[in-house]
Amino acid sequence: MLELHAITAGYDKSTPVVRDASLTITPGEAVGLLGPSGCGKSTLARVAALLHRPDSGTLLLDGEPVRGWRHRAPRAQRTAFGVVFQQPRLSADPRLRLADLMAEPLRATGRGVKVRERVAELTEAVGLTQELLSRYPHEVSDGQLQRACLARALALRPRWLVCDEMTAMLDASTTAALVAVVEDYRTTTGAGLLAVGHDRTLLNRWCDRTIHWDALCGERSRS
Repeated sequence: MLELHAITAGYDKSTPVVRDASLTITPGEAVGLLGPSGCGKSTLARVAALLHRPDSGTLLLDGEPVRGWRHRAPRAQRTAFGVVFQQPRLSADPRLRLADLMAEPLRATGRGVKVRERVAELTEAVGLTQELLSRYPHEVSDGQLQRACLARALALRPRWLVCDEMTAMLDASTTAALVAVVEDYRTTTGAGLLAVGHDRTLLNRWCDRTIHWDALCGERSRS
């Protein structure tokens, strides 16, 4: 279970963008977090994925308190998460070919014995073609690059997925394809999902429940 209790977070302690927010996601559950741009939902998503240390509050992963964020988090906790960001061109290293981008987590954690086999599996799963693997980010479309970023997020077979506006910059067909990939993965593995977005229709169709940002603090109400 992923539990966030009374989280306050920001980038300047004098003006936090998240105040006293609590959220619980059970294994296998898909939770949508709905809100307008700039409200703080992406910051909370980064806290949930162990990428940003909150100013206060508690995060529990499977009942164990999280005390480290980013590279300071224990490997078992850090690698339990796969994250897909809104803008693939900002989250992808422009110096890496797509194959290396997808393999990056495997090599970074020392799980590189069967890198080629895993990259081949991921390539098929996200709907890329082999010819695209040798290209650099600037040589592919936004949709193709986001498919590679999703593959990177799935590389270590995470138990929790955080999709932060994953489809905001994509057309309807690519959005449907990527959501289908996530759902296939969740069905197969039982992974939990936090999907952040501002499209209520998409989140309601995708997720088991959707929480509006205005009602998040204390989870007083849910949509």
